[in-house]
Amino acid sequence: MDVKLFSGTNSQYLAETIADHYGDQLGSRTIKKFSDGEMQPIINESVRGSYVFFIQSTFAPADNLLELCLLIDGAKRASAGYITAVIPYFGYARQDRKDKPRVPISAKLIANMLKAAGVDRVMTMDLHADQIQGFFDIPVDHLQSDAIYAKYLKEQDLSNAIFASPDVGGVKRARKYAQMFNKQLVICDKERQEANKVKSITVIGEVEGRDVYLIDDLVDTAGTLSKAADALIEKGALSVKALCTHPVLSGNAYANIENSKIDKLIVTDTIPLRQESDKIEVLSCAKLFSRAIRNAHEYKSIAALFLND
Repeated sequence: MDVKLFSGTNSQYLAETIADHYGDQLGSRTIKKFSDGEMQPIINESVRGSYVFFIQSTFAPADNLLELCLLIDGAKRASAGYITAVIPYFGYARQDRKDKPRVPISAKLIANMLKAAGVDRVMTMDLHADQIQGFFDIPVDHLQSDAIYAKYLKEQDLSNAIFASPDVGGVKRARKYAQMFNKQLVICDKERQEANKVKSITVIGEVEGRDVYLIDDLVDTAGTLSKAADALIEKGALSVKALCTHPVLSGNAYANIENSKIDKLIVTDTIPLRQESDKIEVLSCAKLFSRAIRNAHEYKSIAALFLND
């Protein structure tokens, strides 16, 4: 089957780079908008029998998710042979369970919506919780950002480094890096006041005189990261850098980062930055996704991308 790559509106910047690494051009599509905001995606070329990839992160606003579902439906009704949704950042992934009465399991609902739209496969990176893969009844290619960050870290001086998790929930993620580079692991135990508001941070482990790398899957308001960095410096850490895959960066995030003890925040381009900052460095995930798309089309291993990178 022929491969055809298409982009949603707000992931165009990333899709173009993925297509460039893949050695192809993005397919032609038009997103028509009515005066009331209703949208109608139009695929401007034949996809009959083709292996179609739609590239779109589902960050806010919700139009990004709806646009992706409409594109998938359009391709399905145009007799596409196989449809893959490439979702570098999978939105609503933090709502993966009922942590209080009468709340939705939103990540499961999004999985159902994509399946109902007609997608055959989903490709994403660094889900907030690995078990979200089980919400889908179709194949999910879960890419790991350590294929990107490991290369970056190998170019740094890690002789004095240790790795830390900004909260208890991210210990598994941080431990992976600590084991990869044979370094110590530190945990920051946070107590939340409410969503997006951290009451206090307790550092578990010895950080005095060390260069700390905080590891997380996403940074939203940067409240947790900022307080964790401040707590680490207070405990005697020499420097704090943070590796966070998805730069959601909402609310006062940029101000929080600028006013914190974080020396550098290293993110990927799954979500476009709203503004520039000397403290923020962006690494591209485009090459990883282009290789994953090729391997998926050619029925080759996706895991090999992480083992050999």
